[in-house]
Amino acid sequence: MAVNNPYIWGTGRRKTSAARVRIKPGTGKFIVNDKDFDKFFVTDDTRKACQQPLVVTETRNNYDIWVSVAGGGPTGQAGAVSLGIARALCIENENFDKLLRDNGLLTRDSREVERKKYGRHKARRSTQFSKR
Repeated sequence: MAVNNPYIWGTGRRKTSAARVRIKPGTGKFIVNDKDFDKFFVTDDTRKACQQPLVVTETRNNYDIWVSVAGGGPTGQAGAVSLGIARALCIENENFDKLLRDNGLLTRDSREVERKKYGRHKARRSTQFSKR
């Protein structure tokens, strides 16, 4: 029994953030955690990062997007949303795959915070050396 679901899902992760993205053909509505996109992402950098897949594929006003994002900070969340949108667009239209991949939007950024080690101040910062 197949369920007729109009949504296309995409999952994105960055640092400790995880975003679940739903898209469907529409008028360009963009909702993040039940808030308007511009209210949730307040800086231009995060807004630009989120919309990058839509700008590259020239589909900014062709889809309605709903995002649920949790964990991390604004930069990590923006990266997670971007990856989720890119993956959903690839499922929707396979022609976007090469375009998004060439712009580096389908590659998960695997960099995470290095853990603090004992005997050190931070992950790599050592104690100050004193000669005398």
